[in-house]
Formats: sequence, C-alpha cells, structure tokens
Amino acid sequence: TFLTQQSVHSPQSSGPVAVSDTETEMAFRAHVSRRFRQSTIFVFAVVSAVFINGANGMIDGNPCSPNPCGQNTQCYVTSGRPVCSCLPGHWGNPLSYCQRGECQDSNDCPPSRACRDYQCVDVCAGACGLNADCLVRNHVPVCSCPARHTGDPFGSCRLMDPQELCQPSPCGTNTKCEVINNTPTCSCLPGFQGSPLQGCRHECESDYECSSTQSCQNFRCVSACASGVCASTANCVVNNHRAVCSCPPGYLGDPYLSCRAECLSHGDCPSGRPSCINLKCVDPCAGVCGINANCRVRDGTTAVCSCPRDMTGNPFVSCRPFDKNDLCIPNPCGQNARCEPGHDRSGKERPVCTCVPGYLGDPLTYCRRGECSSDGDCRSDQNCLNYNCVSSCSNQCGVGAVCNARNHIAVCSCPPGYTGDALSRCYSIPAPVARAFYNK
Repeated sequence: TFLTQQSVHSPQSSGPVAVSDTETEMAFRAHVSRRFRQSTIFVFAVVSAVFINGANGMIDGNPCSPNPCGQNTQCYVTSGRPVCSCLPGHWGNPLSYCQRGECQDSNDCPPSRACRDYQCVDVCAGACGLNADCLVRNHVPVCSCPARHTGDPFGSCRLMDPQELCQPSPCGTNTKCEVINNTPTCSCLPGFQGSPLQGCRHECESDYECSSTQSCQNFRCVSACASGVCASTANCVVNNHRAVCSCPPGYLGDPYLSCRAECLSHGDCPSGRPSCINLKCVDPCAGVCGINANCRVRDGTTAVCSCPRDMTGNPFVSCRPFDKNDLCIPNPCGQNARCEPGHDRSGKERPVCTCVPGYLGDPLTYCRRGECSSDGDCRSDQNCLNYNCVSSCSNQCGVGAVCNARNHIAVCSCPPGYTGDALSRCYSIPAPVARAFYNK
C-alpha cells in the first residue's frame, strides 16, 4: 500500500506521498539527505526494504519505478517511500493528473488579477466587506466605501446620513461644504478663490498680485478708483496701483474733497467775462473781431462783429472810414438792383439802391423782372403800368358807365336808358308822364 498526501509526516504509513508545491518538494529532498547521512543502519534498512518490496513490483528496489505518480508529475523517494509532486508550472492532483498552470507569479496575469496555485484569479473575490468597492492596484485588492457611504470597507459600508456627507469635509482649505440635493458641494469662502476641492486662497495679498489698474483691498483685487478716494465730481486715473485724482477742466477745488464748476449760468460771471460757457466764465468777444470793429454778444454766447456806421471793411479783420467810392463796394443792394452814391436824410453819404429798368421789387433784397416796359408789350385791352400789364378799363370810367378798351385806351359810355358824364356818373332817364284829356 502507498501513503496518501495527508500522511507525509507519518513514518508509519506506506505508499507514495503527494507534494503539491516546490517548497514541500525541497523539504523532502533535504529530509532524505539527512536520513541517509545519519545512519548506515537506516541505509541498510532501506536497502533491505528495497529487496523486500522488490518482490511487490519495484525495479531494483526503487519505489519510483515504475512511477506511481500521475501525468506531468515527478517522483522522489524519502524514507523508502515514493513522493509525488506536480512538475514546475503545473497544478492539480499529483497522484492522478497535473495540468499546466496559467502563471508562475502575478506578473504573468493582467493587472486586475493575481497568480494563485498557478492560476490567474480575481483578487477582489471575497476580499472586501459588504457594499464596499474593490479596486486592484498591482495585483493587490484595495477596498473602499463608495461615494456617500461610510464604515469599514473590509467589514461593511453603509449609506451616509445627509448630514454626514460633509463630515469629514471632502473640500480643501478655506472652503465650506454644503449638502445640496444629497450631494456634498464645495465652494470657496468669501474673499478666497481657487479650486474648492484642492484648496482656496486669497485673491491677493499685495498690490503686485493685481493688474496695474487695480489694488489689493481686503485680499481682493479691485479698481484703485473704486474705494472713493476721489471727490464725486473729480476724475480718477490709476498709476501703479494708486488712484490719482484731478478736477475736470473748468472745475476748481481739491479733487480729493470737492470740485466745483466756475459757473452754472451767465449770472454767475463778472462783467468782464459775462458768458458761462462749458462751466467757465469767458468773454466771447475776446480776440474775435477785427480792428475798429464793434462786438456785441448775442444769446449770451455768440460774438457778433460789425463795422461802425461811418466805417466799412471786414469786421473780422479791419474797419476804416467810408469814402465815396466805398459806398457801393461791396454792393449792399439786392439782386437785379443797382447801387449809386447818395445821401440819407441827415445829409451823410450813403449808398442808394434802385431796381434796374424793367424790374420791380425791394432793391435791398430782390428785384424781379416786370411783365412789360410799354403798352405794346400787353394785350390791346391792357396798359403797361409799373412794368405790369393791367386792364385799360381799371378805374377809368364813372359810376354806372360802361368801359370798352380799344388799342390800350379806355372808351367810356352810359348804357342805354342812362345819361350823364360817362367819366364821372351815369343817371337813369326818367319815363315820360302820361296825360289824359277829357271832353266835356
């Protein structure tokens, strides 16, 4: 009879011993070596046993011949007994059959599996606790509780209470954790910025961390002019992170306290500078008109230049006294009018404007061409009067008279039944009085 695999350490058993791994095989080799060195009596006993067992089928007293082990195995003799083990890289029952394994070590397996008994196995199988997640790293299972769960991942994970989602906080430094829709939500604290999951920091701690137009105020970059350092009516510009204040043009005062306009209306200005223009008192006539010209202010803002009455010239350049030849230069008359030297009622020399012949109208502005210059230019029943063709009978005959124009001449006559002077008045002729005669 042969020993079973469980009787490896029982010197009382007989039969082959199954060794399932290399370490046990090497242990048996060392055991056999030590036993042979310890006593020649033992060797003699083994040899004696060989001869005795040879009668039971052993060849030359070798318990491994014929090989009592299964396929893909190797046989060793220890203490006179055969020991069976699978060949390297194989696994199974060495007494019957060993099959080739998938791996020698975990490096032969995918990263998510490990080598056990020459087989690539799922290392997460049964490794983690209830409701836990398993992640394999370098063939080693890593257990963790899933999101919104807590507990021991090797024992049991449970669903967290909503108030526990932020305990401990999953957020970075300088943040706050709030549970929104059963989800922990991270945000930076006021005055901080950055990634709330990794950590938030002050937006700035010095001006040089801000743009050139901003300054660091309460750890935040803001416009240097936003702090109200300048007066409300002042201008503010930023120079090297600092606000520089100035009063606008036309304003007076301290730009850091108050800027006021020089004037708001003409009444705020002195007589020498009577007009308020763009919030400043100015003299509209200053340097505007020419030599000897007069200047007057119209509408409080507009300078009007003119030469004095006894002078002529360009009032924006120079004015000079009149002479006779200057009266009509430039021509002061209107269109289709002519200018001639003359005198006004006081006897002073003045230009005199008249419409040219054949024209009528206002010679100071415009003279229009007339319809006629003589009766011949009109119809036979019309006359030319003031360059216009008018009816020859217009206001020529008397009251009640009849007018007939012939060759531009009005012919007046009293109508039938009337008598009198047709140029002044026509009277109705009275009817004769009927007389009756009676015979007595």
